[in-house]
Amino acid sequence: MSGSADLISVQRVGTTPRHTTAAGAATRTGLDVFLAEGHPELTGWRVGLITNPTGVNRRLRSTIDLLHESEAVDLVALFGPEHGVRGAAQAGVTVQAATDPRTLLPVHSLYGDALHPTSDMLEGLDGLIFDIQDVGVRYATYISTMAYAQSVATAAGLPFVVFDRPNPITGASVEGNVLDPAFASFVGVHPIPIRHGMTAGELARLFAAEHGWPEPVVVEMRGWRRTQWFDETGLPWVQPSPNLPTLDSLALYPGTCLIEGTNVSEGRGTTRPFEVVGAPWLDPFLLADDLERRQLPGVAFRATSFTPTFSKHAGQVCGGVQAHIIDRSALRPVALGMHLLHAIRGLDPDAFAWTERPDGGSFVDLLLGSDRPRLALTTGANVDEVMADWAEQAVTFVDRRRPFLLYE
Repeated sequence: MSGSADLISVQRVGTTPRHTTAAGAATRTGLDVFLAEGHPELTGWRVGLITNPTGVNRRLRSTIDLLHESEAVDLVALFGPEHGVRGAAQAGVTVQAATDPRTLLPVHSLYGDALHPTSDMLEGLDGLIFDIQDVGVRYATYISTMAYAQSVATAAGLPFVVFDRPNPITGASVEGNVLDPAFASFVGVHPIPIRHGMTAGELARLFAAEHGWPEPVVVEMRGWRRTQWFDETGLPWVQPSPNLPTLDSLALYPGTCLIEGTNVSEGRGTTRPFEVVGAPWLDPFLLADDLERRQLPGVAFRATSFTPTFSKHAGQVCGGVQAHIIDRSALRPVALGMHLLHAIRGLDPDAFAWTERPDGGSFVDLLLGSDRPRLALTTGANVDEVMADWAEQAVTFVDRRRPFLLYE
């Protein structure tokens, strides 16, 4: 069976957690813990908040509104990542500075002219808080925003705080190659695997240690276990971006996001982004048959046609497949993504193309954190050859990340 040897289950490796959890206990996010228990290091601070619509408590009230009303801290500024603090912007759309209409607080953009807070934005603050539901995947820009903000906060002498939240696709699995620092970018800011199995708070600790920054203040969760998927936490689901509407789309995202680096649609502009992929020149039945023959674990493929309303091939009928998750614990999404690239390119190498960056490089190299996979596929390598050392890279990373883990 192809693609089954490159995911590392952390359950076999072991950690030294700060918290142990009884089976079935509901998860409380760092925000909920802070609201219930406070935090002595934050009391009375004038704070800035990096957040988006996923920053909510168990009753779906926004972190913005809750901290604005709180007597524990004085919320004086908001910072908007990709999609904005209230989630109004589509993928890749510049976020503008504004005034939040509900609280009348200034909203500084971290996805526009600047990707990090400037000294003017930080003036008068005692600390910077990050409260966003990350997606557990290296490409997602929220952890890049976090890393950039940590760096700037360090330079300004400001404490950096994370209200921690679950890794929604579990913290028990690590999959994919570790990014080559030569290919670092906003879709890959640090040498970690594609599926890293860490929470935002744990990543902030790792970033700090490996960059020589002060250790962040992490307001830790209660009741989260590394083996849990988001729908096992008891927390309400708020889609983390406009194109990740469901947990199924997010479970596939570590692999199907690689299609962004090609002229094939990754399903943006449909109701099933990252679940359907296709292009006007693809034969859906040939693609589905090819992928089914590969017997990829945990997934089945259905030939389909779709017409995106925006993004690639808008208004054109695309032939392709929908990936249906059969067993998410067996699913190897990164391997699935590599098989998609290999199969689609093999069906029509003349019509297939890698998306170019403005600097002339290939965008998929930034997603993959290396040009080696693309070059290998282009010269005829199969997927197992491309991923030959990825399991070893994942094992090494599991050892490297161990000191920064906070949970069972």
